[in-house]
Amino acid sequence: MNIREENGNIYIDKVIDFNIEQTLECGQCFHFEKTGEMEYVVIAYGKLLHIKQENETLILYGKNKEEAEKIWIPYFDLERDYGKIKKTLLEKDEKLKEAITEKYGVRILNQEFYETLISFIISQNKQIPHIKKIVFSLSDTYGNPLGQVGGKTYYSFPDIETLGKITEENYRELKTGFRAPYLKCASDMLNSTLKKEALEGLSYDEAKEKLVQIKGVGEKVANCVLLFGLSYRNAFPVDVWIKRTMESVYFENKDTSKEKIMEFAKERFGEYGGYAQQYLFFYGRDGGIGKNKNQK
Repeated sequence: MNIREENGNIYIDKVIDFNIEQTLECGQCFHFEKTGEMEYVVIAYGKLLHIKQENETLILYGKNKEEAEKIWIPYFDLERDYGKIKKTLLEKDEKLKEAITEKYGVRILNQEFYETLISFIISQNKQIPHIKKIVFSLSDTYGNPLGQVGGKTYYSFPDIETLGKITEENYRELKTGFRAPYLKCASDMLNSTLKKEALEGLSYDEAKEKLVQIKGVGEKVANCVLLFGLSYRNAFPVDVWIKRTMESVYFENKDTSKEKIMEFAKERFGEYGGYAQQYLFFYGRDGGIGKNKNQK
């Protein structure tokens, strides 16, 4: 990977094992918008990024090297050796080959903890376009303007203090439905007992136990937050798509409990569980694996 600055833009060359579309569209984040072929607007860490990928080069428009190195390279996890990760996973399990080959460019984003928590509470029983719409509405209403791309103004995700001032009724006005009291509970806890620093020093099981104490946060949401917002790369979220995919690949299409799937993943993938989950999830969802099955 090589970083250069030209004409007010940052160019990151020789970026391998990365596809901007696969990484953003695989369901791990919701605060982005596609503006063209392999071209996106991304909002994270109170910053606005207009980014485009051309083969193995990333173009960060209007950015400087300091911001690229401090925020965006870590955010996209570009310094991690995904070639090694994929090799290790395939050594553990050859059945992953098709998913890894097809979704070769997925990387796990390093997102802000509190935004990940709020976003995945919103995500429950919703399709991605609707989740994104609510996240953008929440940001447009309570965030700060960050700038424009293509004549459109983009806003930051509201900070923790601002979230604490949003009422349950305010959340309902954003079309969050039954999730409104859950979001209010999480927002209040973020402003009191639920601190990222306190969670980071805990074991996976200890951190998950803290998260499921939040009203409306179950195993799946907790594991998404652990994986995407707290860097517990052994977390293995199980939703309807990963359940279908795991049943198809590993359990002869037999209905299998989420608990059994999680235990299998823990034994099979270990510390690489989160990476395996992302390849399998995106592969299964895009391929519609088991879509005809009436599963919950």
